[in-house]
Amino acid sequence: QNWTRGMSYCLHSESHLDTGPIYVRENGKLHVVNQGAGGIQNVTPKTRPFRLFSRGFSVELCMNREDDRARRQRTDHFIFTYTKEGNLRYSAKSLFSLVLGYISDNVDHIDSLIGFPEQIAEKLFSAAEARQKFTEPVTGLRALQKFTEAYGSLVLCSLCLRNRYLVISEKLEEIKSFRELTCLDLSCCKLGDEHELLEHLTKEALSSIKRLLLKDNSLSDAGLRRMTAPVRVLKKGLENLLVLDLSCNPKITDVGIGYLLSFKKLNCLDISGTGLKDVNAVIKRIQMQIGLVHSKVPLKEFDHSNCKTEGWAEQTVLQWEQAVMEAIKPQDDLRSRTAALRFYGKTHRIEEVVKCKLVEAETKASGNLQFYKEKVQNCHLPLKKEVAGSHELKNNKKRALAERERERTSKQKHLCLTVEDWDLLNTY
Repeated sequence: QNWTRGMSYCLHSESHLDTGPIYVRENGKLHVVNQGAGGIQNVTPKTRPFRLFSRGFSVELCMNREDDRARRQRTDHFIFTYTKEGNLRYSAKSLFSLVLGYISDNVDHIDSLIGFPEQIAEKLFSAAEARQKFTEPVTGLRALQKFTEAYGSLVLCSLCLRNRYLVISEKLEEIKSFRELTCLDLSCCKLGDEHELLEHLTKEALSSIKRLLLKDNSLSDAGLRRMTAPVRVLKKGLENLLVLDLSCNPKITDVGIGYLLSFKKLNCLDISGTGLKDVNAVIKRIQMQIGLVHSKVPLKEFDHSNCKTEGWAEQTVLQWEQAVMEAIKPQDDLRSRTAALRFYGKTHRIEEVVKCKLVEAETKASGNLQFYKEKVQNCHLPLKKEVAGSHELKNNKKRALAERERERTSKQKHLCLTVEDWDLLNTY
């Protein structure tokens, strides 16, 4: 009794505090203190549903709230999946994927990738490619150069830009950053003799090209002279060229064909549709000095089916093409597009692309001038001749080794060439 009175007195003295009902257990029974009457009443407890948060309570998962821009750009660190029962579950991403994503977001700040493992570098390139980092104007070029300097042909070993002159004009510096290309298709691009990309072909960075397709590019004898100058003077540049397509270039004459005789390793040559005056003399000259035979049927090497874009940057080239096509919306009226191209100094580009098929038809009608190198077959000669010729073979091998050693030493002397040296070389 006294205890309950003291409790009620305490409640009355601190009535300004809303403590709610107070329950007291006494003699196995539960009593509630009635603040109004000051007594104790027997009350059966009411079971209320357990609620951890009040109604209307919501939770928002925020990451990196201080930098909202960075939070929007980077992906979530959790992977959300649904079970068969339809329940939503999440799992944290691996530390490797988080680090890979962070580096790909800042790939343009990498100093160098030389010596970095190729397997990890390929995943890093794919992650940056998925974020379209290589399509950005300045940072994309800087990031792409880091990969090409370290991995060369793994980034891109074959590049097909057939009838894609807009991609060349928009992404010229990115295309020039590719190194150790073995196949390059620039057909039907109307580049001309003075284009910067054709001058880049003479650089040592593209000395690995074995297959070069320059069909229908408005080339003349002057362009061939500049393109072959490093090979003719220093045995550099396109010295490893095996397949060359110069068809549908009517400005190339007999003089220009003379520059091609410096390509001693050529296996296939196409000069159909050129402006030759004495075709028979040119055929004999090519056969005598290069060892190529005139083909009576079209060769498979020039059907453009073997040249495809291959390498890590295959999707990057497609992204460039899509970006260019989105920037230049297709119009129904070709005259307005032609007028815009004339304004920027690119005259009749669209009309000439349409005429490309007509040029091919004229080439087929005028004649096929494709050449190939015959395979040397082993002829069975008498034993005496083989023994007599063995000494000559040994002598020839010694001479060949001596010549290779001289070429190697001469190349070492000319390894370091400045930009002025290359410009002077292109004038020959």
